[in-house]
Formats: sequence, structure tokens, C-alpha cells
Amino acid sequence: MPDAPQPGRLKRELGVFHAVLLGLGSILGTGVFVSIGIAAGIAGPSVLIAIVLAALLALCNGLSSIQLAAAHPVAGGTYEYGYKYLHPKLGFTAGWMFLLAKSASAATAALGVAIYFNTSVLEVSPPDNASFHIPGQRLFEVGLAASIVVAITVFVLLGIRRSAWVNAALVLVTIAGLIVFCGFIGLNGSDVVKNRPGTFEEDWSKISVYSMLTATSLMFVAYTGYGRIATLGEEVKKPRTTIPRAILVTLGVSATIYFCVGLSVYYGLSSDVLSWDRRQGWVLYQVVWYHNAHPILQGFIVLAAITAMLGVLLNLVLGLSRVLLAMGRRRDVPGFFAKVNASGTTPVPAVIGVGILIAGLTLIGDIKTTWSFAAFTVLVYYGITNLAALKLPKENRLYPRFFAWAGLGGCFFLCWWVEPIVWLIGLKLILLGVLWHLWAPKMFGTPPLPTEICIACGYDLRASKGQCPECGQAVHDGAAAPLRQAD
Repeated sequence: MPDAPQPGRLKRELGVFHAVLLGLGSILGTGVFVSIGIAAGIAGPSVLIAIVLAALLALCNGLSSIQLAAAHPVAGGTYEYGYKYLHPKLGFTAGWMFLLAKSASAATAALGVAIYFNTSVLEVSPPDNASFHIPGQRLFEVGLAASIVVAITVFVLLGIRRSAWVNAALVLVTIAGLIVFCGFIGLNGSDVVKNRPGTFEEDWSKISVYSMLTATSLMFVAYTGYGRIATLGEEVKKPRTTIPRAILVTLGVSATIYFCVGLSVYYGLSSDVLSWDRRQGWVLYQVVWYHNAHPILQGFIVLAAITAMLGVLLNLVLGLSRVLLAMGRRRDVPGFFAKVNASGTTPVPAVIGVGILIAGLTLIGDIKTTWSFAAFTVLVYYGITNLAALKLPKENRLYPRFFAWAGLGGCFFLCWWVEPIVWLIGLKLILLGVLWHLWAPKMFGTPPLPTEICIACGYDLRASKGQCPECGQAVHDGAAAPLRQAD
């Protein structure tokens, strides 16, 4: 019988199976159905190299996340690690960047669902029809995307267990659709190549290092859904064994799927076709449509795309709300975001707040803009993750420090290959976050002193009154046990 929930804490309900599927649900939506199309349109055939390079960087970052999450399985991910091992401003910057980046990714997923629905289910216009750009169609998609966000937010309020089972169903449909897509290209390989627009030689002649590295930065974002496992660490059973296994399996499966899909897209369409405006958001459907696949197959690809991006949106609302919960505990945002329902299954105010934020971002209405912005902010977030991993004490280190250094260097390097306008906006938002953090104590109250540390586990107890969020020990005011002053 599971332990009863304790005040202010979330119940541990996720095993390896659901943790892996939550990771895949976060990855296989916008990553397959949006990111690969955008990256292939930019880099042509070198998108295959970008997929591999991004996977290697994701592995380095994943190993850092594994060590930190296994040692400190609490809600908030790198936001908490930055506070514990680095500096409050770096911890806050990680949380701030995560909220911005993943909210943009969630908006991308919602817009992706709306585009697939509008162009495929409603058959508003064929891929080459200029009416696709009529403002009324885009307004419909934006409204539909915002409505989808509201519906998913309401569902997440029902709790992590129901969300995990629905996510499992969505992921299985998505994987089945991807297998069918790759099987179609493989079984019809000669006809696909024969009818393919452009030549392979023309595609390879247009690639450049700049385009390949830009595509790598975009594809890296497509892998980072594994971080959902770390962000939900407070709800994972046996976190010291479950989290490492789940993250490594998630990365391995997603890298294999990405490469197979990327190869299929490369054989199906030329980079010139992929670079056309808004075609990137529904590239798999575009491939089967172009090669006159059976309508049932086209419909199945559309279904897989919709379930995939709904899964991403579901997972992002889960992950973002847990970061907002952690920020509420530390009073970096209003304290009511730290409230958890009586059953310990849902941080209700945080879920609602995240839903409002994502719905607002869907009003941008542009998939490429939201995805490029997500690339920059995620690279900053994982740079801080690697910095925190470098500070882990020897007894908590599971892998050589080389991987953390490689992940840090890779994140810093790829930041400069995002579009300059996105980079400049990102830096301004970091500055805005620092100013917010300076004013937070005046706006939301001063959290407990930074020197309060739990005797049982060494956790930094700022804004954690009532109970240690890591080990569950009761926390008392003042210097009474189980608090102690830091050395």
C-alpha cells in the first residue's frame, strides 16, 4: 500500500515503464513532426549528421541530469540543482529559462496539432495551395491551439497517474505511426527515389557548416524531453535506480527513431521542398502526400502526429508545473504556486498558471519562431545543469566529469548558431529574470535563510517550511532539529 501523501509533497507513483514513456512522450512529438522538418529544410541531408551530433550532446547532458536527479529527486530539476550547488541566481536563471523554453515548446506542440488538424482533417488546402497563408486560416489555427492547451490543462489537474496512462496510449499510437511511415519509405524505396523532387547531388552541394550546426542546435531541443523524468523526480519510485535507467532508455530509443525518420524524410523530399514556408510543421504527412500514399496511410500519419504533439503538450504541462511549484516553494514566484492538493497528486495553482502562459504563447502563431526560441533557452538551461554536475561531491558522481565538461562546452558552442535575433531576445530575457529575482523577496516575501540545511539529507531548505521536499523529514522554524547551519 503506497505511503499517504504528506503536506506540500507529491506522491511517488512513477516506475521505469511510465518514466520512459513520459520521456518519449516529451520527445517524439515536436521532435519528429516539427524539428526534423525545420532542421532538414535548413541543413538538407546534413540533418542526419545534426541528429547524431545532437544525440551525443544530449547523452552528455543526460548523464549530468541522471547524477543530479538520482542524488536529489525533487520537483524542479536544474532549478533546484542550481540553487544547491551553484548560486541562487543561476538556479533561478535555470528555472526561468526552463519556463520560457518549454512554454514555447508547448505552444509549438499546440500549434502543430492545430496545423495538422486544419490542413489534413479539415482538408483546408493542399500543400501547394497559396490559400494556406490566408490570415483567417492562421487565426483559426491559433484559436484551436489555445483551446487545446486549455483542455490539456484541465486534464492534467486530474493527477499524474491518469496523465501517465493517457500518455502511454498516445506514445504507443505515435510509435506505431512512425514504424508505418518508415516502412512505407523502405518498401517503396525505388519509387520514392524515382519520384523525389531534385537530386541527392543538388542537396549535398548546398550544405554548409553553418546550416548543419544551426540544425544541430534545433535537433538538440528535440532530445531534451528526457529532462521531464528529472523534473518529475519527486514523483518517481526508487529514484536512484529508476531515473538513470529511464533517461538512458529514452535517449537510446529516441535517437534511433530520429535517425530512421530523418533518413526517410531525406529520401522522400529535397531540402528545397522542405524549406518552403510552414511545410516544416507537417513534414511526414507531406512526404506520404507527395508520393501518393494510400489515404488510410496518410490518415494514420496525421493521427500519429496529433497524438505525438498532444503527448508533448501533456508532458510539458506536467514538467512546467513542477518547476513552478519549486519556484513557489522558494518564493521566486508567489507562494500560492507551492500549494499541492490534499491527495498529493497535483500542484493545482502551478498547473493553471502554466496553462495560461502556454495559451498566451500560442498567439504568436509561428512554429519556427517558437522552436528557435526554445533552442536558445534550453541550451542555457542545460549549460547550468552541467555546471551543477561538475560540483557534485565524489560520492554522488556516477560518471566521469568529462561528460559534464563536454555537455557544457557543447551547449555554450551551439548557443551561437541560433538565429541572432532569437539570441538577442534570449539575453534580454535572462537580464529580465535577474531583475525579477532581485525584486522577488520584496514582492513575495523572504524565504528562510540559505544556511538552513536538513540534517537527514543535506538539502537546502529555503522556502521548504513544514517538510523537506527531498527526504520528507519534518522542518521546524529556527535552529531546532532537523535543521542545522551550513559550515
